[in-house]
Amino acid sequence: QVQLVESGGGLVQAGGSLRLSCAASGSDFSIYTMGWHRQAPGKQRDWVAIITSDGRTNYADSVKGRFTISRDNAKNTVYLQMNSLKPEDTAVYYCQKGGSWGQGTQVTVSS
Repeated sequence: QVQLVESGGGLVQAGGSLRLSCAASGSDFSIYTMGWHRQAPGKQRDWVAIITSDGRTNYADSVKGRFTISRDNAKNTVYLQMNSLKPEDTAVYYCQKGGSWGQGTQVTVSS
C-alpha cells in the first residue's frame, strides 16, 4: 500500500512563501507522474501542478509563475515551492501518486 505524507503547510501572510513536501513509500517512485492538488472549503478538489517521471511540469493557470513543482527521486519526495502567495491559495493541499492520495496539509494565507 502506497503511503504519501505531506508536510510544510502553515499560516503565512499574503506575498509570502511556503515549501510543501510529500514523501512517498515504495521503490517505484521514479517512474510515476506526481501531482499536487488543493481543496478550498466548500469547493471541489482542483489540480495545481504535475511533474512527470522525466521532469516535465505543468501548472494550473492560477499558480503559473508563482509555484514550482520538483522531485528528488533519491528521496522519494516531491516538492511544491509556493511564492507570492495569495489569500485565494488557502486550501488543503494533497499529494497524488497514481490512485493514491496523502492526508493533506493545510495552507492558510492571510491578507
